[in-house]
Amino acid sequence: MARVEVDDFFCKGCGLCVDVCPVHILELDNAVITAKGYHPAHCIDKDRCTGCASCALMCPDAAITVWR
Repeated sequence: MARVEVDDFFCKGCGLCVDVCPVHILELDNAVITAKGYHPAHCIDKDRCTGCASCALMCPDAAITVWR
């Protein structure tokens, strides 16, 4: 089963991963603010992750790891 992990330390909340996810399981977490002042992305349904890694490829800060 695939899963996606977002490292809050590196995520700047740009939303590119949210836009590119084909199954729409990523969103910006408006309830969390990182030490740098950003709303990081997070996975809202880990069971639906297909492991395509589009989010990781799109991330400009390499904050996303996809496990297949």
